[in-house]
Amino acid sequence: MSLPVVFHPAYSIPLPAAHRFPMPKFGQLKEVLIADGVVEPSAFSAPIPAPRAWLELVHTTAYVSGVLECTLPEEAQRQIGLPLSPVLVERALAAVGGTVLTARLAVAQGLACNTAGGSHHAFAGHGAGYCVFNDVAVAVRVLQAEGLIRRALVIDLDVHQGDGTAAIFAGDASVVTFSVHCQANFPAHKQRSDRDVGLPRGVGDAAYLAMLREELAALIPASAPDVVFYNAGVDPHRDDRFGRLALTDGGLAARDRLVLETCRRHGLPLAGVIGGGYGDDLDTLARRHAILHRTAVTLAD
Repeated sequence: MSLPVVFHPAYSIPLPAAHRFPMPKFGQLKEVLIADGVVEPSAFSAPIPAPRAWLELVHTTAYVSGVLECTLPEEAQRQIGLPLSPVLVERALAAVGGTVLTARLAVAQGLACNTAGGSHHAFAGHGAGYCVFNDVAVAVRVLQAEGLIRRALVIDLDVHQGDGTAAIFAGDASVVTFSVHCQANFPAHKQRSDRDVGLPRGVGDAAYLAMLREELAALIPASAPDVVFYNAGVDPHRDDRFGRLALTDGGLAARDRLVLETCRRHGLPLAGVIGGGYGDDLDTLARRHAILHRTAVTLAD
C-alpha cells in the first residue's frame, strides 16, 4: 500500500513582498516529493474546500462569517498575521479540507499525510499566529460527527505550543491534547493541554528523543484513541528562524519515526500535518518538511 498524500494548489498563495511567512513552501514540498521519487505525481489526493458547516463544528458563527465575508476587524486580521482576502479564504478552506481528507484516509488505510495543516493557534473565536481555522480541531469534529471515531489524540511537536487546539478541547474527555514546545517562545500566554512539555532553549536531539520516548510510552495507552493527529512542525530545528531548540535533520527524522512507529505498534491510524517551519531557503525548508513523508512512506509500503 502506498502512502496517501493530500495536496491542493491553493495551499500556496501570493503574499506581499518581504512577508515573513514562507507561503511558497507548500508547493515546493510537493515538487520535492515528486523530484525525489517519494510520491508519484498521480498519487496526490485533492481535498474539497471545507464547507461552512464543518467550520462551525469548532468556530463561532461570528468568526466564520468574518473570515468568509472578509469583514474581520483590522485588529483581528493583525492577530492572524496574514492579509485577509478571497484567496486567503480559499487557502484556509482548502487546508481544512485537506486535513479532513487526510484523517479519513488515515482511518481507512492506517496512515496518511497532508502537505499543509497544523494551524494550531486558531481558537474558536479568532485566528492567530498565521492560523485562520484550526484544521485539526475541525477534522476531529467532522470524523466524530460522521461516526468514524469517538476519541482522538493530538500529538503536537511544533516548537510553539498548540494553544488554540488546547483551548478548543479543554474539558473534552474525548480528545487528548499533547504539546511539546519551547517554553520561551510564542505564544507568551500558554493554554493548558492535557499534557504539556515546555522545553528550555537549546534542547538537542538526544535529550528531546529521550523525553519523547518516555512521554509516548505513558500517553498512548492512557489516551486510548481511535486516531492520532500528528503535527510534525519542523521549527524545533536548530536553523529555524523562530525555533530556539536545536534539533538536526537527523533528530527530526528520528522524532517522526518514533511517533509513527509507536502508533503503528499500537495499531493506531495516524494523520500527519506539517505544522510550522520558517526560513528564507525554500528548498531546504521543503526538504525538512518532507522528512515526515519520507518516513511515512517507509512504514506504509
